[in-house]
Amino acid sequence: MISNQILQETINGMKEVTGIDLCILDLSGRIVVTTMEITDALAQHAEEFADSMAESQVIDGFQYFKIFDDQRLEYILLATGMSENAYTVGKLAVMQIQNLLTAYKERLDKENFVKNLLRDNLLLVDIYNRSKKLHIEVEQRRVAFLIQAEYEKDQNLLEATKEVESGADSDFITAVDEKSIVYVTPVNGDEGQAQFIQHAKEIKEGLNEYGIKDAKIAIGNVAETIKDVSRSYKEAQIALEVSKIFYEDASVIAYNQLGIGRLIYQLPLPLCKMFIRVVFGDYSPDSIDEETLATIDKFFENNLNVSETSRQLFIHRNTLVYRLDKIQKNTNLDLRNFEDAIAFKIALMVVKYMKHMDTMD
Repeated sequence: MISNQILQETINGMKEVTGIDLCILDLSGRIVVTTMEITDALAQHAEEFADSMAESQVIDGFQYFKIFDDQRLEYILLATGMSENAYTVGKLAVMQIQNLLTAYKERLDKENFVKNLLRDNLLLVDIYNRSKKLHIEVEQRRVAFLIQAEYEKDQNLLEATKEVESGADSDFITAVDEKSIVYVTPVNGDEGQAQFIQHAKEIKEGLNEYGIKDAKIAIGNVAETIKDVSRSYKEAQIALEVSKIFYEDASVIAYNQLGIGRLIYQLPLPLCKMFIRVVFGDYSPDSIDEETLATIDKFFENNLNVSETSRQLFIHRNTLVYRLDKIQKNTNLDLRNFEDAIAFKIALMVVKYMKHMDTMD
């Protein structure tokens, strides 16, 4: 049902332009919205008019009109005066409100379709049939952006995103839950992940201007047709979850950037525990202090280059070597060796994933 606020704004606007008071009542004669005082007699006339066969009628100086929603009587409209002008204004008001009812219902239908599409609640034949009915192009390539943010009660992530993307070529923007929305946009020409990431950064900057400053945006792969949009959305979901574990500082992340983190995210926990035992043996990775971990991270960033790492950390080369030797003594892994370094890096990511899953539990 269309909101009373929209109906009130509509008749207020028409009165401001025409000077004619209007009132909308339900089928039992109760006032829905009005710009004038209504007596019990007018309400009774409206109820009687609703039961009649006439679509418009003049009673005691008021024009009465019926407002239909898809051939179903929805409201009764009153316009003051018996002049031709009052009749014309009443007919225009009826037309305007019926168009609003149709547009509102189509928007609801589209939102329901999109949510069911993303959740895989539709058969393939239903996807194509409803897409045609809602004028959604089936073969258009699209990509899903999943936007998540914490925000204050007086802020609205959905409305802010619609404002930011108001001039963009978008298919739909809809809420997933209280903190997340999905934004699906057509892909034009040879657009790829570089363009999508730039677009996401622009959305984030726009949200910043609306006071939503901690948004994280994840991007799925391109969906070739409408039926593949749910896959792109699920990829964006995975990208968002994986980024929270392995790439906490990233505000924009694409599914195809996840690398090995995506594989680890899909591992069962028993297999993770087995892998940690194989790599570390009886040694607990929790025993590694923060300073050593920071050293190892910088060592990996510099492609296992001892000299460059010690220079960037402002420590003596021998200090770095000592820390690496200490790791080797505890784990039997020489991080100066590429294969050992890879095993150690993956093991640390697996430990991080396991801790995240424990937190979720």
